[in-house]
Amino acid sequence: MSGSSAQPSLLNTRFIALKICLTVIEKGRSLSQALPEGLAQFSDRRERNFTQNMVLGTLRWQVRLEAIRAQLLKKKLKAKDEDINQLILLGLYQILYMETPEHAAVSETVAVLPKLKKPWAKGLVNGVLRNFLRKKEAICAEVDLKPAYRYAHPQWMVRLLRKGYPNDWEAVLAANNQIASLTLRVNVLQQTRDTLLDKLAQADIQAVPHPIAPQGIVLQQSVDVTSLPTYNEGGFSVQDPAAQLAATILAPLPEERILDACAAPGGKTTHLLEYSNNQARVFALEKEPERLERLAENLYRLDLDAEYQVGDASQPNSWWDGELFDKILLDAPCSATGIIRRHPDIKWHRTEEDIDELVLIQREILEALWPLLKQGGRLLYATCSVLPQENRMQIKHFLDSEPSAKEIVIDAKWGASFDGSGRQILPNTDGMDGFFYGLLEKR
Repeated sequence: MSGSSAQPSLLNTRFIALKICLTVIEKGRSLSQALPEGLAQFSDRRERNFTQNMVLGTLRWQVRLEAIRAQLLKKKLKAKDEDINQLILLGLYQILYMETPEHAAVSETVAVLPKLKKPWAKGLVNGVLRNFLRKKEAICAEVDLKPAYRYAHPQWMVRLLRKGYPNDWEAVLAANNQIASLTLRVNVLQQTRDTLLDKLAQADIQAVPHPIAPQGIVLQQSVDVTSLPTYNEGGFSVQDPAAQLAATILAPLPEERILDACAAPGGKTTHLLEYSNNQARVFALEKEPERLERLAENLYRLDLDAEYQVGDASQPNSWWDGELFDKILLDAPCSATGIIRRHPDIKWHRTEEDIDELVLIQREILEALWPLLKQGGRLLYATCSVLPQENRMQIKHFLDSEPSAKEIVIDAKWGASFDGSGRQILPNTDGMDGFFYGLLEKR
């Protein structure tokens, strides 16, 4: 169960939730863009949290809710009535997953219709939701016979995960539907983890050290991170513990020249600098100018120094100065299938065809950056994906095609080595996102 038993009084919450969902589903915008814009309309924190929970939950369980809706509608609605389709899903989500009283879930959902200027749909929405209340157990039992519906994932994604993880695919799907905790990474140049834990405790913020990431702190509640102690002074960053492992694996040293390719928004860039006492010569590259601005802001807030530039990692001739790198971090563009629990809209914004394209892009970047590495240097290949095609199969292909590359085994207590290449973390293992690391050394 998720949600809040407190019932916001304003109809606005459901209407705004509907608009945000439609922006993601119909217009294809990312949830990370659409959600803050929608929530900015609320001044009341309780209403903001209620709306956020409804949006995230409806998108998380969209596939299952759609299958339930199909059982309840006698015929499909027209494309121009997608707002009614989505409103039904919002009502179903409240009934199934929130602590909203069932009668309120129905009546308040129906009450949105005047704002949509579709009074004809009042009887339809009311009838569908009340019919579900009567037949809930039977309908859910039938829908859940199909894994794609039961776990609310696209069929193609279920198929690839089942093939890649014959013993773990259901655990991966279930983990993707969990709500991820907020995790901080302490800036060790300014304070210790214990120091920040003490400050959080004094501010009545419940937090615990992460068991794997040495600088990681897991918050036990949802908070505005900008209001936490030492945020403005650069005392910490927000970063998943799995992502925090990159700097630990690459272990940058003072004066080493390090390329952070595909670097924005700068979480790993800043961690590389913190790890090396702000003395590594880090060069951060990012293709998107807007994202590079966020990297620059993070460097400034944390009081760290790095070179950064707009550039395409697959085209070094346009930005490389000819000096070889001691180490390279390639945080490759990927399907992001390891962070679905944080971004449920990934289920909608990815297609099977995207995976084939991403694999080619990753391969192109890997082959383009390898000549920039010194002999004896190391390249860390990372993704926030759980698909073997982007991860262990990608590393195997590169090793087969590049004689000067050898794999360095990552000796760790976290993750697992599937088929012997790299280290894969599955979602929600030790509270971490799904992540892959492959460490290569130039002979």
